[in-house]
Amino acid sequence: MRLSELDYELPEELIAQHPLEQRAQARLMVVERRSGTIAHSRFYKLPRELREGDLLVLNDTRVIPARLMARKESGGAVELLLVRPAENTPGQWQALVRTHRPLRAGTRLLLHDGHALNIVGQCRPGRVLIQSADSSALEDILAEVGMPALPHYIRRPPTIADFTEYQTVYAAKPGAVAAPTAGVHFTPELLNQLNQAGIQATCITLHIGPGTFTPLRTPQVEHHSMEAEWYTIPDAGVRAIELARRTGGRVIAVGTSTVRALESYAITGDREGFTGLFICPGFRFKLADAMVTNFHMPRSTVLALVMALAGRELILRAYGEAIRHRYRFLSYGDAMLIV
Repeated sequence: MRLSELDYELPEELIAQHPLEQRAQARLMVVERRSGTIAHSRFYKLPRELREGDLLVLNDTRVIPARLMARKESGGAVELLLVRPAENTPGQWQALVRTHRPLRAGTRLLLHDGHALNIVGQCRPGRVLIQSADSSALEDILAEVGMPALPHYIRRPPTIADFTEYQTVYAAKPGAVAAPTAGVHFTPELLNQLNQAGIQATCITLHIGPGTFTPLRTPQVEHHSMEAEWYTIPDAGVRAIELARRTGGRVIAVGTSTVRALESYAITGDREGFTGLFICPGFRFKLADAMVTNFHMPRSTVLALVMALAGRELILRAYGEAIRHRYRFLSYGDAMLIV
């Protein structure tokens, strides 16, 4: 697949900068793969679009306040995005860095609350290993002064409201730097209505990292390499999936991260580990029958995944209709159900 085949014109004014006040009031486009039909609804009407016996698979990762603003002892500003704990080295984290000059090992960074960080070394270009310069754990420092790392296309500073708005209501396992935003539309009331309609829900975990937002740059899409992310499929999730399969229910993945976790498990049989699975057109799905997702950026890995499930022509037609009907796009935008 050529990179240009993931292109479409996204009007900037349709990129949602704030969430809706009522999550479940988001618009819902329903795309039927077999017939190619496109219908318009609202997210709170989701129970009408699903069937008794269907299973919703949710990603219960919790977004950590991973963005830190610091300065060097010389005064230069440094922005850090903590990605994940370093493997086999307690107390150290991998961090993306934005600064005028590369940071060397031994550099000391000062935070506005009095804490300090040390640069331990570089693990790849643009990414360093850091640790606390005092007895405080980095997790505690993030909890005190970290901010949510909103995607670059949200062109405003994060606010206190983003701590809760950029999070699903079922978020439980801290570790993501980005939210599984397809799940942001759910409310406790809607989950209860789905349950009463015989539509069950189960949780898996995939900690979304910055690789999800890394733009595709290879001329051939298939040559792109995804950064690995940690996932786990718990016992309850395995049992729920097997029951849905046995009784004729559909496995409906909520979000592209959930799809990647499910399909990684289906391919490898590993219920826990790191996955760098990149799904693009031509991929043969083994577990995900349908999915709930948002509207995605051109030339993105997540758009490639959605096209793999529903087909490029149908998705481009659906996106064209969404633009004509002024849907809200991207992380704080509206939703699509592909059945």
